[in-house]
Amino acid sequence: MASSASRTRSPSRGRIAFVAVAVGLAVVLTAVAAVLAMSTASSLSAGLSAHAPFSPTEAEGMIPAEAALTVDDDQHPAMTGLDGELRDALRSAQRAAEVDGIVFDVTSGWRSADYQRWLLGDAIRTYGSEAIARQYVASPGGSSHVTGHAVDIGSLDAQLWIIDHGREWGLCQTYANERWHFEKATDAGGECPAPMADARG
Repeated sequence: MASSASRTRSPSRGRIAFVAVAVGLAVVLTAVAAVLAMSTASSLSAGLSAHAPFSPTEAEGMIPAEAALTVDDDQHPAMTGLDGELRDALRSAQRAAEVDGIVFDVTSGWRSADYQRWLLGDAIRTYGSEAIARQYVASPGGSSHVTGHAVDIGSLDAQLWIIDHGREWGLCQTYANERWHFEKATDAGGECPAPMADARG
């Protein structure tokens, strides 16, 4: 009869190897799961950022309401993004307007396509109709602001001065319903074309 000691056997090498493989596999799977979790979180974060609401910045051409620019500004993208001929015409006209005590306060100049798209969307929300909104805000593809060929002037005195004298530098009011919107629409000293009814063209 075998003793109780002889009946107690040590674990076999096969069983030890199996346990070692199982532990190793568990470690690897845990590491893979952690990497996948981090990757998913990163992708989700990137996705949320990509679809975050657009907020216009000065880099997009937005000019804060309290910070209207002069035509001599050489820093702000709204001015540096303007067509050179328009910018030069504005500066020359400004020199003449100063004699009458008039200062051109630029409230909008160049705008990015994203900023223009945001403005159109905001106008649609405001007016409740795209048809009405388009009377005041052009699409990104049809906006003279996006191409740098338009500028908006804030003060009434400056607007009226440009309407009366701007053609001497080729500056014209191009939309009948936007007294503040000017483009270089003719040669210096030429006749301004009749303003279009609105931003729809």
